[in-house]
Amino acid sequence: MMKELKRLAFTRKRDMRLLYMLAFLYGGLIIGQAWLIVTIVDGVFLQDRTFQWAVPMLAGLLVVFTLRTAVFHLTNRTGLKMASSVKQQFREKLVNRFTGNSMQAASQGQSGEKVSVLMDGVDEIDAFYSHYIPQLAITYVVPLMILAAIFIINPYSGLILLVTAPFIPFCMILIGKMTQKKQDEQVEKLTAFSGRFLDSLQGLATLKLFGQAEKQEQVIEDASLNFRDATMNVLKVAFLSALMLEFISMLSVALIAVEVGLRLVIYQSISFFTAFMVLILAPEFFNLLKNLGTAFHSGRGSAAAAKRIEEELNRETKEVSWGQAEMTTGGKSPEIALKNVSFSYGGDRFALEDVSIHIPSGANVAIAGPSGSGKTTLLHIAAGLLAPDGGTVSVNGRDRREMTEDSWFRHTGYLSQHPYLFSGTVAENIALGCDNNVNRGQIRAAAEKAGLGPVAASLENGYDTQVGEGGRGLSGGEKQRVALARIFLQRPSVLLFDEPTVGLDLETEQILQASLKELEKESTVITVAHRLHTIQEADTILLMKDGRIAAGGSHRELLETSADYRRMVHAHHGGENE
Repeated sequence: MMKELKRLAFTRKRDMRLLYMLAFLYGGLIIGQAWLIVTIVDGVFLQDRTFQWAVPMLAGLLVVFTLRTAVFHLTNRTGLKMASSVKQQFREKLVNRFTGNSMQAASQGQSGEKVSVLMDGVDEIDAFYSHYIPQLAITYVVPLMILAAIFIINPYSGLILLVTAPFIPFCMILIGKMTQKKQDEQVEKLTAFSGRFLDSLQGLATLKLFGQAEKQEQVIEDASLNFRDATMNVLKVAFLSALMLEFISMLSVALIAVEVGLRLVIYQSISFFTAFMVLILAPEFFNLLKNLGTAFHSGRGSAAAAKRIEEELNRETKEVSWGQAEMTTGGKSPEIALKNVSFSYGGDRFALEDVSIHIPSGANVAIAGPSGSGKTTLLHIAAGLLAPDGGTVSVNGRDRREMTEDSWFRHTGYLSQHPYLFSGTVAENIALGCDNNVNRGQIRAAAEKAGLGPVAASLENGYDTQVGEGGRGLSGGEKQRVALARIFLQRPSVLLFDEPTVGLDLETEQILQASLKELEKESTVITVAHRLHTIQEADTILLMKDGRIAAGGSHRELLETSADYRRMVHAHHGGENE
């Protein structure tokens, strides 16, 4: 995975060129700084130079210090810029992946895991580009410049560097292999902890009601401790790595110091200037390699996070495909046809088999059947929320896959039993999905038609009242009215209902039924039906059984021709009489 991250870095050629230019400048400043220090010390203490002679060189040394700091800062800034760009690219890919996923894909895994990958996982990549890549560019250039300088002034010290330096990358590779599995485990533990924590927050009321809050608290604590242990294992290896690199560097510098000391004091074959220059540059050489080792460890952590992101991006899902053509209605509601449609959730789970239906323009079609027969799945395929495994969905004789996603959903309204409201005002939730030029008067008119006017009047700030995530603060019936107001504001030509009146009080149900009848006059309607009165009013009823269309016709026709339908009606009447 590190190879892929490097490839992304090197595609940003402008930033990489700048990093290499800064690395050459940084190397020159290190050598220049060493030369100035050695010249000043040698001149003042051994050549009996005056302080006035050293003043210009001290000023030059101050300038070199300042430039070195500025170059290092600019190098880090370039790395941060690169990191920001790459993180934005990954987040855009993930967001596009999540938003483009079918409902089946979106329901896979935990919400917390997806949030963790999108936020924490992408942030983990930061160190690779802000730390490792800049240090890599410096290490490619500066140590070679220092080595060349040492070889010029003292070849023996250069040979010692050549012999000892490879031990540092060897140690990096060895420890890198040790940390790879631990880094992967750490990312997995963090993802699992995030998933469990968010799931527990979302289902806290359910856990309380069933007396499982303390048990779930223990589960979260265990996940937290597992993540802590995984992190400590990674840090343990990191500290071991730093210790080994420090030991190798210290030993190498000590060997050079012994060699230089012997030649300077015993054999007197080199000058103080040469010996001092070597002793200043050698630690710089090894410090750069050590810094690369530290950065390499950070890069390993980024590689583990990138692997998790790549898995999320490459997860196999059945996506709804869309084309480039605009959907046109010609001023009337469209005709919809499903031909030989099949669908499976995978394995031995539920499947639709060879479903073919034709819904004329302006028709009101109900889909009925026992639980698990495939009603909602069929509705989701008709809505474009699930991709069929086989068969086609056509609108006005044109394959829907030729249309753009935006043009289809712009003409489609969907009302489920549990509509989702977002954190914001009531007005903002009503205007969801509409153009920005929708005014307050249009919002109020749509709300009145949905029976939301009295509800808004009873709220403290009317349509500007804040509602919580998921519609917290509103009742189930009030949420349904907000969702219905969205549809009135949108005025779609295709209406899809998943029996939105189930579970509502009688007054709210009557308001919604009256509103739905008004909307149905201008639209092609498909309703998943659970109640008999909804079925009786439909133009056509499709009875589903085991993922197939078992029968079709009006209420009267099905009573005469379908035994399954008669049993369902009798069971419904029996339930009402009890």
